[in-house]
Amino acid sequence: MAVEKKYITSEDLKQHNKPGDLWISIQGKVYDVSEWVKRHPGGEVAIANVAGQDVTDAFIAYHPGTAWKNLDPLFTGYHLEDYAVSDVSKDYRRLAAEFSKLGLFDKKGHVAVSALAAVAALFAMVVYGVVCCDSPWAHFGAATLLGFLWIQSAYVGHDSGHYQVMTTRGYNKLAQLLAGNCLTGISIAWWKWTHNAHHLAVNSLDYDPDLQHIPVFAVSTRLFKSIRSVFYGRNLDFDPVARFLVSYQHWTFYPVMCVARVNLYLQTFILLFSPKRIVPDRALNIAGILVFWTWFPLLVACLPNWPERFMFVLTSFAVTSIQHVQFCLNHFPANVYMGPPRANDWFEKQTRGTVDISCPSWMDWFHGGLQFQLEHHLFPRLPRCQLRKVSPVVQDLCKKHNLPYRSYSFLEANVWTIKTLRAVAVQARDLANPVPKNMVWEAVHTHG
Repeated sequence: MAVEKKYITSEDLKQHNKPGDLWISIQGKVYDVSEWVKRHPGGEVAIANVAGQDVTDAFIAYHPGTAWKNLDPLFTGYHLEDYAVSDVSKDYRRLAAEFSKLGLFDKKGHVAVSALAAVAALFAMVVYGVVCCDSPWAHFGAATLLGFLWIQSAYVGHDSGHYQVMTTRGYNKLAQLLAGNCLTGISIAWWKWTHNAHHLAVNSLDYDPDLQHIPVFAVSTRLFKSIRSVFYGRNLDFDPVARFLVSYQHWTFYPVMCVARVNLYLQTFILLFSPKRIVPDRALNIAGILVFWTWFPLLVACLPNWPERFMFVLTSFAVTSIQHVQFCLNHFPANVYMGPPRANDWFEKQTRGTVDISCPSWMDWFHGGLQFQLEHHLFPRLPRCQLRKVSPVVQDLCKKHNLPYRSYSFLEANVWTIKTLRAVAVQARDLANPVPKNMVWEAVHTHG
């Protein structure tokens, strides 16, 4: 006998968006993920931010075909009564299906092996330059190479975090820990925690951690209202100190990027040693960063004096800042919004919140595939060697639906980023803004 379908409305579904009561819809079928969220490989935040709505496009973007079988035990028996698919979503799903049939998600090339080999060679040259050479110029060169090592290693960690770059899951996890924790000192667990939230809520001022840099930077005047970060669970206070720093952010942007790694190290320690947060593979992640904090200080200690040690650390950090800057270029000049992500406008949100960096194909290694930021956000499981191939198709789809496709040169993207920061800085200097009075501030800025 045929089983009669049971239905609920989208309004009913919206009520199930609280901890302990998390429901989602995928292709019109409703699933209870309240318990599953604790075991979700992508973390709890990724699901909690989109609970209570249809998440078909996001699910397709993040999960291979083998993941669908895991949904059956979570089915509530309900279907979404008013389930509808927009024209944009239809085209996006068709495109994802075509890429899958072509095997693009599985054709990874030799990028991972080549990148790991390059990282190993760079590491050997860094050690040789520090240990076996006496010239300060050789030490400076070694510091420069270490910066490029960290950039390439981060790309390997990024790739392995989005899709399996190695032959088995175990080797993939090993690649993550080596490329992330052991070589860069930045935990892959911290990266997954923030990065998945970023992808789902790209450029949401209160949900995307990659835009929450108060008191140092603000990409929108809406941050002047001391909004609450849903991700961090605290207010982003726009106090007099923040106002002062933001007022000069277009001048301090590059200097801050040169030492931005310090913040990433701090964030790693805060997460891994927080008793309140569930951290997958906490022990392995801690062991990995202990490896980094063993070899890196020992390497620096091999230098003959403190001035050279300071120069070595600062140079390596400054070179790596190229990557930190690129991350900002990909999002700072793009559109922002307030509120939770709406999973039913997946394609639209990604186009409005990203900026591509145009470059010749021979520079792809330098950008790690992230120059195709929109393509990566739409298809995060797509290996970086495929992103250039699908870019024209994505551009055509954007044109068809009258959606933005921003692609700037590296220089142009820098100009737009600084313009964005300057526009906000000028507003922060406006004494008419309702910010608590500060006598030092008033004295310095009375005459502009």
